Amino acid sequence: MPHLLLNLLLFSVTLLAGLAAMNLPLAEERTMRLLLAFSGSFLLGITLLHLIPETVEDQGHKAGIFILGGFFLQLLIQRFTHGVEHGHNHFHHHSGHAHDHSIPLYSILGGLAIHSVMEGFPLGFNYRMPGTDPSLYFAVTVHKLPEIIIIGSMLRSVKGNGPQAIAIMVLFAAFTPLSSILASVLGQRYFAISNVLGAVIPVVAGAFIHIATTIFYESGTQQHALTRQKLIAIIAGVALATITLLFH
Repeated sequence: MPHLLLNLLLFSVTLLAGLAAMNLPLAEERTMRLLLAFSGSFLLGITLLHLIPETVEDQGHKAGIFILGGFFLQLLIQRFTHGVEHGHNHFHHHSGHAHDHSIPLYSILGGLAIHSVMEGFPLGFNYRMPGTDPSLYFAVTVHKLPEIIIIGSMLRSVKGNGPQAIAIMVLFAAFTPLSSILASVLGQRYFAISNVLGAVIPVVAGAFIHIATTIFYESGTQQHALTRQKLIAIIAGVALATITLLFH
């Protein structure tokens, strides 16, 4: 039941944020940079404090190979997503009107679909430490907020905010929760799939490290300066990730 509730919460928050972005002006750039800095530091903290210790205990020395593979797999995926998952939004300046065909929407959505399914796999895994599950759900939810805001803005530019755009948003919001449920059900029923999931977790951890560190480099000013506001956002994200260790 807790997993079901957490998946429902993840779906609801993602969908509501995306629908809001389709109908409201995009948040100003400075606000988005701070949200990205916070989400990136929190995701990195949860990955290092929860996910990697779990996967190293489960996979041993092989975990490092899988983590490295996940890091470079994410590098490949972002060729299709154009970096939307870590805050890139090069497209919303092109046109404020519907049907802006300069946006490679389907390439971005295809890459993000793969990314979202990957995000869901760790959420369906059974962890040794009781605090890992809720912490990971929280980190993924916070990470998806700037991502879904940008997607909502792009959908509005290309499709408007009609039924087709809403259907795409619902589908996109469902990818990660459905992937989590599928991983949980199949992992409990089939031992071989449980073993595969155990190997996938460090791959996703490597992808999370790539996303988080890229956010640090790209969510600052044009000179990549570490402003006071950005530093506060990063410290807040790391502090919150550290506090989750108290749940164990």
